[in-house]
Amino acid sequence: MGCQTNCESVIRVKVVPRSSRNQIVCEAEGVFRIKLTAAPIEGQANTALRQLLAKRLHVPKRNIEIISGERARLKSIRIQGLSAENVGNLLREEP
Repeated sequence: MGCQTNCESVIRVKVVPRSSRNQIVCEAEGVFRIKLTAAPIEGQANTALRQLLAKRLHVPKRNIEIISGERARLKSIRIQGLSAENVGNLLREEP
């Protein structure tokens, strides 16, 4: 599933905070839409996003880094240890 330790990929996500549940809703134009129950206060939504992605992608939270959009809904996320193809496949499958 993974690749070499130096493998990494970058995805774009649009976060919808204060939703009824945590879920990856869909992908459109290369952007994954992710609903989170956490509020966008003091980094709570960013923490919840990293936890959700780590769980779905089967990687440690330390392998997921928000590289842009820390305080915005549209974010770029770097994932260490997985190819872009593997990341896309894991995020598209039903939990």
